[in-house]
Amino acid sequence: MTHLWVRAEQRPNEERVGLTPDGAKALIDKGIRVTVEESSVRAIGIEGYKAAGCEIAAENSWPEAPKDAIIFGLKELPEDGTPLPHRHIMFGHAFKGQHSGVALLKRFKAGGGTLYDLEYLVDETGRRVAAFGYWAGYAGAAVTLKSWAAQQRGEVCGPVGVYGGKEALLADLGAELDALEAARPSAIVIGALGRVGTGAADLLTAMGCAVTKWDMAETASGGPFPEILAHDLFLNCIFARPGTPVFVPQDALGAARQLTAIGDVACDPDSDYNPVPVYDRATTWEAPALRVAQEPVLDVMAIDNLPSMLPVESSEDYAAQLLETLMTLDDLGGGVWTRAEADFITHSKDL
Repeated sequence: MTHLWVRAEQRPNEERVGLTPDGAKALIDKGIRVTVEESSVRAIGIEGYKAAGCEIAAENSWPEAPKDAIIFGLKELPEDGTPLPHRHIMFGHAFKGQHSGVALLKRFKAGGGTLYDLEYLVDETGRRVAAFGYWAGYAGAAVTLKSWAAQQRGEVCGPVGVYGGKEALLADLGAELDALEAARPSAIVIGALGRVGTGAADLLTAMGCAVTKWDMAETASGGPFPEILAHDLFLNCIFARPGTPVFVPQDALGAARQLTAIGDVACDPDSDYNPVPVYDRATTWEAPALRVAQEPVLDVMAIDNLPSMLPVESSEDYAAQLLETLMTLDDLGGGVWTRAEADFITHSKDL
């Protein structure tokens, strides 16, 4: 029997989950065994999973799961170097030249396990079957606006946290902006036709910002893009890949510009294809903005688990998108799973 083991997330500020109790019941009804770990932080409580008929395991007990279990989580595993013998479904961040990804792939090779990277679960057209993009863009735009607001007060953005829902976020951010003696900033969103860009543009519009929406047509020239520097905010919503243009080069730091806040929602500073190479590390919930220039200031927001700011909405949305694919776990030799395994083999074979 196919056995899906939903692990607790071990990364700080991560309350999301990729399977809801309703989804778990659908899997069980199909004949898939589902184990869900207890979690001290998960936004969706364990009682719903119990009621759905899931087996319940202790928090963080997945290393002792049966070897045939498929371990399902979202964010990174603890970086302890241990071999990984299981099959894992997760965001590995290991296939686009990320330097930390090599260590993860070596752990799979050492243990004999397999990575089904959630970013590489794609249909026959190459489109991802599920993505957190909308809520990443939504939350990313919110934190970028908070960074800009802090600049108006002569500060750098302070810590951010989890919101009980979208309306709570909008109310908090609106009050912060209304307290300023400044007009709403202008913003340019690149990747505006995608899920991430749509979320970013929706938040900015809700907050009364003038939004310029760019996508592939507007960036096809490859740059430079002086229009970016003529906005107060820039939201990068395009994931780095070979051929992605550089949107804000290093020489922009000393150039005349209106731009003072960048929201790199795609957040891939460790990639060789980073389109915003003015910073070199992700930012955190405790320190959301990295100041990369003075006179005028320029702050970069690059939190890499943004949807966790709205964990219930983002979990329910993502889980609904992914469920159809999880329902095919009893046939790993077909379709989505075969393509994902091929990506893993391609990127790990030479280690």
